[in-house]
Amino acid sequence: MMAATKRIATGAVVAALVAGAAGCSVGNGTKAAAPGPGAAGAAAPKTAVRLIGDGSTAFTGLQPHLLKPRKLAPGQQPPQFVVFSWDGAGEDSQQLFSHFREVGKKYNATMTYFLSGVYMLPEEKRERYTAPKHSAGSSDIGFNDLKGIKDTVTQLRAAWQEGNEVGTHFNGHFCGNDGGVGTWSVDEWKSEIAQAKSFVKNWKSNSGLTAEAPLPFDYDKELIGGRTPCLEGRKNFVQAAGQLGWRYDTSGVNDQVWPKKNDNGVWDLSMQLVPVPGRAFQTLSMDYNFYMNQSGAVTGEADQHEYWGNQMRDGLLQAFDRSYNGNRAPLIIGNHFESWNGGTYMRAVEDTIKTVCVKREVHCVSFRQLADWLDAQDPSTLDKFRQLKVGEPPKGGWTAFLAAQPAVPAQPVQPAKPLPRPGLKQAAAR
Repeated sequence: MMAATKRIATGAVVAALVAGAAGCSVGNGTKAAAPGPGAAGAAAPKTAVRLIGDGSTAFTGLQPHLLKPRKLAPGQQPPQFVVFSWDGAGEDSQQLFSHFREVGKKYNATMTYFLSGVYMLPEEKRERYTAPKHSAGSSDIGFNDLKGIKDTVTQLRAAWQEGNEVGTHFNGHFCGNDGGVGTWSVDEWKSEIAQAKSFVKNWKSNSGLTAEAPLPFDYDKELIGGRTPCLEGRKNFVQAAGQLGWRYDTSGVNDQVWPKKNDNGVWDLSMQLVPVPGRAFQTLSMDYNFYMNQSGAVTGEADQHEYWGNQMRDGLLQAFDRSYNGNRAPLIIGNHFESWNGGTYMRAVEDTIKTVCVKREVHCVSFRQLADWLDAQDPSTLDKFRQLKVGEPPKGGWTAFLAAQPAVPAQPVQPAKPLPRPGLKQAAAR
């Protein structure tokens, strides 16, 4: 299992998307059965597996169970997208990766799993990782053991086959001014990215688990976005991402408004500010930030755990409702496979998934699928969407709103600073 670590925290529309997975929304708001052979978006026909490199990864055809992006018809209201994502994304003794895969299948939600590359590298091979500004073998989170690598690969393999995305949370999770990711140059970010990809593409050679089945994707093509540790180092990272042809970044902080591409041609799919019920401020749409606000990022009194989980769930549901009934901006939610405060935040996330992902005109998707949909739209339509403020419904309804005068580009939103994220000692062994 992964060694004990220091962790820093760092769901008239459906015509726009053709359901390709079992239970995806259809026009009347019901849930459709899985499409038969040859249906749009259905599982790709069986094809010969083409191993890549040492056989750690393989080309197995098009990814199954994705929603096919369709351009909105004139005057058509947008879907409500919700993206659930997970930082780190390793399977350990808590078995939260496997649990939320099952939750996703039950409630028709695909998600993004941001894999930390060092979770694919055994402890005894740690010196194969050399982080920028750090000595070989250094990491602020743990490496892994053979069981942890095997279990994580099992979950990654199944997750991709179910339509989920495998992104990256990079490697050593270095934060702060002492060699943290915020101090890295564009070239140093490229080195970190290359190493993160290498650990995925060579996990068999590094672990010796050569008899295991490969991951069913080409990671050079699969990897199109990520989230930086502690949301730091974004300026130089997005430059590197743009130069590498990546399609999105989710390392910023923004309001619940429609996204746009940054100057590097990368979709800015930032984390968002959401309500904290009963308190007069908003916080980041991430489990860690509720944990920080509620108990100072340490384990709090047990009799408060249920209340804190309910507070996070209700805050996420309020954020969902104001988008769903207002500007329909995608809701971006980030989490960790952690049992902070008795696992109350995992319960809050699961309650949110099962409440919102079954609603009409709602699509709980990965960042890749959201980026695909955004790229399929008329840019002038997205410009109109960006005129709407947080929770603001279109005046006169969507048809009238979209038929009105040409859009005036919205003024950039000044992102709020995220809360500081001090280092944490993880209680459970990994």
